[in-house]
Amino acid sequence: MDPLFEHQLLQTRRQFFGQSGLRLGGVALASMLGERALAASARVHPPLPGFPHFAPKAKSIIYLHMNGGPSQLDMWDYKPQLAAQFDKDLPDSVRQGQRITGMTSDQARFPVAPSMFKFAQHGRCGRWVSELLPHTAQIVDDIALVKTVHTNAINHDPACTFVMTGSEVPGKPSIGSWLAYGLGSESNDLPAFVVLTPTFPAASQAQALFTRMWSNGFLPGKFAGVALRSGGDPVLYIQNPAGVEASDRRTMLDALGKLNARGFEKFGDPEIQTRIAQYEMAFRMQRSVPELTDLGSESPATLEMYGPDVNRPGSFTQSALLARRLIERGTRVVQILHRGWDQHNNLPKLLRGQIEETDQATAALVKDLKQRGLLDSTLVVWGGEFGRTVYSQGKLTADNYGRDHHPRNFCMWMAGGGIKGGVSYGETDDFSYSPIENPVHLNDFNATILHCLGIDHERFSFKFQGLDQRLTGVEKQRVIKPVLA
Repeated sequence: MDPLFEHQLLQTRRQFFGQSGLRLGGVALASMLGERALAASARVHPPLPGFPHFAPKAKSIIYLHMNGGPSQLDMWDYKPQLAAQFDKDLPDSVRQGQRITGMTSDQARFPVAPSMFKFAQHGRCGRWVSELLPHTAQIVDDIALVKTVHTNAINHDPACTFVMTGSEVPGKPSIGSWLAYGLGSESNDLPAFVVLTPTFPAASQAQALFTRMWSNGFLPGKFAGVALRSGGDPVLYIQNPAGVEASDRRTMLDALGKLNARGFEKFGDPEIQTRIAQYEMAFRMQRSVPELTDLGSESPATLEMYGPDVNRPGSFTQSALLARRLIERGTRVVQILHRGWDQHNNLPKLLRGQIEETDQATAALVKDLKQRGLLDSTLVVWGGEFGRTVYSQGKLTADNYGRDHHPRNFCMWMAGGGIKGGVSYGETDDFSYSPIENPVHLNDFNATILHCLGIDHERFSFKFQGLDQRLTGVEKQRVIKPVLA
């Protein structure tokens, strides 16, 4: 059969109209719009038409995810009355038959383990904060603490999928991809959505990270998060091989772009357009990424504020500083995923190690953004995928205990664009086991994030498998208005 004739037979209806009448209409429209169309096409990451839905308070987001489940009892949810309950069995009236993991379900008893750490009040708001967080304690007047976040999942993989995609079912887009898709970014030389996966203490009980936490899911591939490496070159093959000049690379990509354009014209596959865009972005990143990661322009005072690990490639500290530099350069979403927060045993030592790696840099990031006038336009989010149990997993002593997974309530905080600093929302029972006031579903939290960035979560959807898919799911969710400025 003649190849041309075969191609015409195999065309889909969409491809046929895309190559005939609709294409002519597009040419006519471009001609009518003239210079306006040319100016719009110059932006690499344009927003969707009509986005944002309303004037946003925040234009970008830095999401600090503590992978593994930070213990709310040892950091934020102060329960002094628990000291009198040491080593007593958790009352059945508190647990109420709620499910627990297989790691503790066969324990003969569930002994209550009060936090061994001291708490003190800080800031004008008088927030109770653990002694483990001396630096974050300095910024409590800038943050809104939500103490009653709850999730559907009880184990890491589905819980991490849920916190980042709004669903336990794999294959959905991450929150960063949703935002990149809806809002684009201001940078033409860096991705709209960048992911950093810093190193973590060697002794920690670290869980694996899954790319679905920054995946585009069913959205076009160009909205996937771009992960910068924690060691060596931030991006593999960012440098041209010896003997290859930038002009040579440009000539090669131009020729490749023409071939891919022919492929798209023939097959109409949108992923070919993604490929073209990603090749072009990779070329631009050869110039922008080395400049991004060169900290030579940072002042000694700034480097000192972030802490001694700031010059160690791949550290959480350096990642926090890079996050600020990315936001300055127009990136819309920066996600930092720090592993090792899964303390099933030896919690006092291991949790202290995790916090020592992150506390100073976290506080410095908020301070740095504020000093530069960027905090008002940048939303900073801190949290994990769930919390920890009040009862000890394994042996309990006065200075050592472990805690199992606890999805019923945990603490997350937000600061910056659109957020009222110094507030606390929600209360838990005396055992930090269940919310008793203002429970917050994880997708309520996600709806609030979208709101700060000018997006109505109910009007932000993508048709897939016959459903108008949303980050916040199909069930009714709400924006947490008391934490908004």
